[in-house]
Amino acid sequence: MAEEIKKKTAPKKEAKAEGAAPAEKAPKAAAAGVADATKPAETPVVVAPTAAELLGEDANAKKIVKAKHAKNIASGIANILATFNNTQVTITDAQGNLIGWSSAGRVGFKGSRKSTAYAAQQVAQDAARQAMAHGMKEVEIRVKGPGSGRESAIRALQAIGLEISTIKDVTPVPHNGCRPRKKRRV
Repeated sequence: MAEEIKKKTAPKKEAKAEGAAPAEKAPKAAAAGVADATKPAETPVVVAPTAAELLGEDANAKKIVKAKHAKNIASGIANILATFNNTQVTITDAQGNLIGWSSAGRVGFKGSRKSTAYAAQQVAQDAARQAMAHGMKEVEIRVKGPGSGRESAIRALQAIGLEISTIKDVTPVPHNGCRPRKKRRV
């Protein structure tokens, strides 16, 4: 029993000595030339690399996480609105109820960078992740507008894992209805 009490009190004294003056303890041990018997010899810990590190995958990449109140909708409609200044992607179910949406401003682009093809790719990926969290697997794509993000948004939806059934261009075309806007000067 006496040994157990000594073992319990010894670490407390070491903790006080380490906390009080760690610089004083090290020179005394070195001067004595004797290793501290209470501490086991520290061996360097080697951590094996993970599979993601070996394959070069980005560990911080966004992953598709199942939504809390998942709707379990297998197929839907992806509406891509690509204007000269912005790109918006809205994913709905077959009846038109919203599942997920995103725009270039929401993803973090500002100004003239919102109208780029890269911004459209990021927008489509963000909206697709939201939809896939609700169980979306197949989409029908409807593209509207003349912007530069049309093709890149479609490619991004396909690359993230959504199966594309059809692609429609639903850009409105006037049959000489009302007076057009003034000519755009570049």
